[in-house]
Amino acid sequence: MIVEKTLNPRAGLPVLLLQVPAILAAIIACIVTAANMRSEGATAFFVLSALFLVICLILTLVGFTAVNPNESRVVQLFGKYKGTIHEQGLWWVNPFTTRQKVSVRVRNFDSDKLKVNDKEGNPIEIGAVVVWKVVETAEAVFEVDDYEDYICVQSEAALRNLALRYPYDAHDGKSIALRSHATNVAEELKIEVQERLERAGIEVLEARISHLAYAQEIASVMLQRQQADAIIAARSKIVDGAVGMVEMALEKLSENNVIELDEERKAVMVSNLLVVLCSDKHTQPVVNTGSIY
Repeated sequence: MIVEKTLNPRAGLPVLLLQVPAILAAIIACIVTAANMRSEGATAFFVLSALFLVICLILTLVGFTAVNPNESRVVQLFGKYKGTIHEQGLWWVNPFTTRQKVSVRVRNFDSDKLKVNDKEGNPIEIGAVVVWKVVETAEAVFEVDDYEDYICVQSEAALRNLALRYPYDAHDGKSIALRSHATNVAEELKIEVQERLERAGIEVLEARISHLAYAQEIASVMLQRQQADAIIAARSKIVDGAVGMVEMALEKLSENNVIELDEERKAVMVSNLLVVLCSDKHTQPVVNTGSIY
C-alpha cells in the first residue's frame, strides 16, 4: 500500500517575480543582439540562445501550480509518487511532474432507492446518505481506480447487507428494526461503510438512512398489519390498566369496610368494571333495583 507523504515545493511567488522577468529580459537581449549583428555565425548563436531561453520560460511557467483551500495536489515524476502538496498557495515544482487535484472537502453521497428484502423476506425500498472526505490522497488515487465510483458501489453494497440483517419493523417491540431504531442502524451503517472505504483513504463522517418504505406490491397489506398491531398494543395496555383499577377498587372497598362481597358478587363487579373500562364505546348505565339472585 502506498503511504501518503507531504511534499514541500518551492514558493511560486519569488520564481514568478525574479526568474520569469530575468528569462524574458535575456530573450529580448538575444533577439536585439542578433538583429544588430552581421556575422551569420553569431546571429545563429544568438537565435539558438533565444530559442533555448524560450523553452526555459515555457518550462518555468509549466512548473507553477496553485493549491486552493481544502484541496491537494498529488505529484508524480515519470510514474513515481513524489508526495502530496497540502498547503494552499502558489507553488513551483518540477515541470516534468504530473499534478493531480484531489479535493479534501466534505462531500455527500446520496444513494438511489434500492429494492431489497429485509430479514423477514419482505421487499422494501431503502436509501442512505453518506457524508465523507478524503484523508489519504495517495491511497485514494493509487489504491483504487476511481475513488468516487468506489464510494458509490461500496456504500450501496453495505446498505444492502445492512437491510438483510434487520427487519423493517419490530413486531415484538424488543428486537432492533430499521424503522424503530434509526440511531443504532445509522451507527452500524457508518461502521460498515468505513470498513469498506478504509482501503481508499476515505473517512466516513456520517451515514444514515434517508428513505425507508415497503415496496409497492405489499405496502397496503403491511399498512393493515401495522394498524392491527397498533390496535392490539392499545387494547393490551387498556386491559392492563383496567385490571389494575379493578384490583384497586376491590382493595379499597375491603379496607374501608364499605361492603362485604362474596366470590359471586366480586365476579359480577369485576365483569361490569371490565366491560365499562375496556369498551371502545360509551357505556349506558343500568340501575338494578332488585336482587342479583
